[in-house]
Amino acid sequence: MTVIDISKDYEARTLTFSAEFSAPIKCVWQLWEDPRQLERWWGPPTYPATFTEHELVAGGTMKYHMTGPEGDHPRGWWRVTAVDPPHSLEFESGFADETGAPVEDSPHMNMLVTLSEEPSGVTRMVVCSSYPTEAFMDKVMTMGMEEGMRGALSQIDDLL
Repeated sequence: MTVIDISKDYEARTLTFSAEFSAPIKCVWQLWEDPRQLERWWGPPTYPATFTEHELVAGGTMKYHMTGPEGDHPRGWWRVTAVDPPHSLEFESGFADETGAPVEDSPHMNMLVTLSEEPSGVTRMVVCSSYPTEAFMDKVMTMGMEEGMRGALSQIDDLL
């Protein structure tokens, strides 16, 4: 089932993915809560992730790198701002340097993840990214954010 809708709103500077999974909400939540499971789907299929830090609590930090097909290692960080298991997760997300620290003077996005059990028996996950400026949203779209996130989410069905 996976991705059922993608919505880009340049005026609001948001990119929203809606996906549905034939699994209980607690199983879908585990995909965020367990760093080894998160690694199996976060990032596009050609850029698997490795989480070196994973603190899924308000105020917690997550650091990761992806390994590209040419051996490159783009890095990112998350700063968790709110967690309500198994229903929601909010975090700031940005580019990281070689140590996993936020790249200085680089904007970051805010992400809100919500999970809900639908009457049809599926679990719906909505991932909404908010960007501070239209220029930064354009930059991440040019880098392939939409295609990458679609590819990442498409890996979840096999894990569940």
